[in-house]
Amino acid sequence: MREYLINLVKKLTAQSSIVGTEGELEIAKIIYQELKGFDYFKKNPQNLRICDVRNDALRRKNVIAVVRGEKEKTSDTVILIGHMDTVGIEDYGNLKDYALNPDELKEKLLSKNLDEETKRDIYSEDWLFGRGIFDMKAGLAVEIGLLKFITENIKDFRGNIVFLAVADEEGNSKGVLSAVEDLLNLQKEYGFNYIAVLDTDYMAPKFTGDEKKYIYIGTVGKLLPCFYIYGRETHVGQAFEGLDANLLASEILKEVDLSFELSDVVENEASLPPISLALKDLKREYSVQTVNEAYIYLNYSTHISTPDKVMEKLKEKAYKAFNNAINKLNEEYEKYCRAAGLPFKKLPFEAKVLTFDEMYSEVKKETGGRIDEILSKKKKELLEQAVDERIYSLEIVREVHKNWSYKMPSVVLYFSPPYYPHIYVKSEDEKGERLITAIKKAVEKVKLQYDYNFEVKKFYPYISDLSYFALPGEREAIKVLTKNMPGYGEIYSLPVESIQKLNLPVANIGPFGKDAHKFTERLNITYSFEVLPELIELVIKNLFGN
Repeated sequence: MREYLINLVKKLTAQSSIVGTEGELEIAKIIYQELKGFDYFKKNPQNLRICDVRNDALRRKNVIAVVRGEKEKTSDTVILIGHMDTVGIEDYGNLKDYALNPDELKEKLLSKNLDEETKRDIYSEDWLFGRGIFDMKAGLAVEIGLLKFITENIKDFRGNIVFLAVADEEGNSKGVLSAVEDLLNLQKEYGFNYIAVLDTDYMAPKFTGDEKKYIYIGTVGKLLPCFYIYGRETHVGQAFEGLDANLLASEILKEVDLSFELSDVVENEASLPPISLALKDLKREYSVQTVNEAYIYLNYSTHISTPDKVMEKLKEKAYKAFNNAINKLNEEYEKYCRAAGLPFKKLPFEAKVLTFDEMYSEVKKETGGRIDEILSKKKKELLEQAVDERIYSLEIVREVHKNWSYKMPSVVLYFSPPYYPHIYVKSEDEKGERLITAIKKAVEKVKLQYDYNFEVKKFYPYISDLSYFALPGEREAIKVLTKNMPGYGEIYSLPVESIQKLNLPVANIGPFGKDAHKFTERLNITYSFEVLPELIELVIKNLFGN
């Protein structure tokens, strides 16, 4: 299988499939044609499909292949998933013409000033370089290779497989969100009982020199919580009569940015603490008026915290930051008054923190519902301008705030797209236990044959399409998200009910390589194309009780 996989991954890499480009359509055709050449699909053409990504302006496609074992009839079905798109190639600079050519790229890279580890890998015959070869065309190649092997031995195979190659993972995950509906349709059509989802997205070292091979059962989640900060403007000559929105923003950032207190720690694994992706004030021109509007949004990773819990934690942090800002202001004002010989009187500011839904409810009461008409007009303007989803959310929050009678300083918490649910696979769940056991047994067997140090972990640490195979079961958790995401259902939505119907445990068992999304992106051949296929095959067989 090794040579087949090397040739296939080079073929897939050679086709540009940068997210958001026509290349995504071309790679889908290549994968479809590769599978169409298998004898199994020649005999069962109805089991191979190329499906439209719903509501997609680029008309992108997903590829779906169904394999039904003939050893013994069963409804049990495993989903194999992988994404076809890649990030761009601009980071290759003057070598971008070679970014998709693994055979030529190695030599060209030697013209660059590289670290010793990368140079060693260039000179080694066991590494392939190229954009997307690691993330994740190697994983797709392995899945296709497994389908080839299984279909050639279909009479000896028990169980069913649905292979799913999706578009837009590097963008907004439109491919997998569309495929959720296709999977439910297949379930009805074939009477499938889905038992697990296996992804083969990339697996990388955690630090320089790390030789462990990681298998992940479950996946990290991501939220994008935002703070709209409204201060009190004033003339700089009367600085203490206002509350600088930037001061308040900085106090909030001090409380939340990289705060480990906000990390989830589960079974000796910790999610990364939140980190800011934007902190900006909204003053457009130069003047001697202080800033009265600012906003922050954060990348917030989760292992167990649901949207409602995240909102609670951040609300508490925002209150603390608000009070810190007020205390600082009063302390500095008192010092100033003492030095200037002026009477000191405590400033009139009080901490006020609320969610978008809470503010909207207040404004709706005040306006008798007229706010909905105002927002409808605003949303139409924003959609016509095709603004970024984050800006759309912010402008809706600002519009509601403009129509609110409360004009003292305040902080409004809300969410912006996207949302990636975490999936915590537990042994208490029947399907979860089945997957955990299948992987552990497979790893133990592979350890006897290969000299690798394997480690099974709970959460795939990179944002991926695996997130969309289950959602938090608590209705309140999702309700808090949708009520506090301005524009939900208009610029962004999730097939919530469909995802909850799937409700599947997930795992990522990926190829080994280095430097995903860097111009030195590369794939280790021996592990990825010899050990990995055998490991995944064993997991699948264990899941089906073979």
